[in-house]
Amino acid sequence: MIEIKKASEKDLDLILSFIKKLAEYEKLSDCVVATTELLKEWLFEKEKAYVLIAYYDFKPVGFALYFNNFSTFLGKCGIYLEDLFVDSDYRGLGIGKAIFRELAKIAYENNYERIDFCCLNDNEPSLKFYEKIGVFRQDDWGMLRLDKIGIDKLANKKI
Repeated sequence: MIEIKKASEKDLDLILSFIKKLAEYEKLSDCVVATTELLKEWLFEKEKAYVLIAYYDFKPVGFALYFNNFSTFLGKCGIYLEDLFVDSDYRGLGIGKAIFRELAKIAYENNYERIDFCCLNDNEPSLKFYEKIGVFRQDDWGMLRLDKIGIDKLANKKI
């Protein structure tokens, strides 16, 4: 049995554990600086992002973290999926699809136009899964980033 629930403040340790598992899966464990205190502030006090927890037979086995984005061309909000992770022992059981179905319901109920997200180019299992559920690549768009160091330099006229 699969159940998808919105996370609450009591799930902070669980959320952080999923973030760390995802980072380990992507070989980026050394990049995780998030703490339960930071997650509490940004997820539950400032409400800047939301988390869904996936349960299989009442056991938490995955999560999705998302927030709203906005399309100026469409004039509407959408969902930006920052992270999706399912424990390796539970992949292939429909949990990822159930999480996406819940995100689609949220988008549908709020009249959002789309769900956007990124995936590492070498993550073939995930890319195949996304393709199966109707996701398409936007190869003509590239991911860009201005990090904390760049923000500091630009904001303080060091560039």
